[in-house]
Amino acid sequence: MMEQKLSLEAKIENLDEVNGFVESHLEEAGCSMKQIMQIGLAVEEVYVNIAHYAYSDKDADGKPIPDTGTGPADIILNVDDSKILLTFVDEGMEYDPLKKEDPDTTLSIEEREIGGLGIFMVKKVMDDVSYRYEGGKNILTLTKMR
Repeated sequence: MMEQKLSLEAKIENLDEVNGFVESHLEEAGCSMKQIMQIGLAVEEVYVNIAHYAYSDKDADGKPIPDTGTGPADIILNVDDSKILLTFVDEGMEYDPLKKEDPDTTLSIEEREIGGLGIFMVKKVMDDVSYRYEGGKNILTLTKMR
């Protein structure tokens, strides 16, 4: 299994670098255009969330204020013949995106709760999504079968 790792500061300005890193390695590994597009969508969603919220300050109600802090993020990519594993690691506040209930997509756009669609989409395009909090780090792993 080939492992590639990108370490950078969790800032929105680094999104292009993250996308480029993932795309180039998936292309090298011979992944299909469809897989690259789906994984790219998931990568963007997860990374943007980390960049906006992982290291942010909180308002008086304890809600994170986007883009008020930054810190390290690692994106680790493992590709073999059967699957693609993509792991995001940050040292921000503990946050399990999988705890959020899937949105009720039978409701109209107006009736739905704001937010929550992002991780729902990630779960739809990936075969498995798992989260753990270990040693002060959020570790989110996305799996896509080939």
